[in-house]
Amino acid sequence: MHASDVQGLDPTRTYWVPAVVSPRRDWAGVPGCRKGARYMVDRETLRPTRDEFGTFDSELSCLQWIMRNRSGLNRNLPGAAVRAVKLDRWLLGLE
Repeated sequence: MHASDVQGLDPTRTYWVPAVVSPRRDWAGVPGCRKGARYMVDRETLRPTRDEFGTFDSELSCLQWIMRNRSGLNRNLPGAAVRAVKLDRWLLGLE
């Protein structure tokens, strides 16, 4: 899914995404970023993104994906905790 596709999602449903916050300035996961920068995680590349992301229908399925991919996530997102968040709240900056 691309960020521009968000408007086409069903507003009556809750969508979940894996997300990460930059633990420091110029973080290895996103060189040049600021500390606290917020990103979703691309399900294909396991890298931080603001544009390409996949959604999950439940928190459980998102958490299961995170656990299945934890090795790659730890490699690509060093020092950062990946967590399951509600897409709408994440986009609004409430999570």
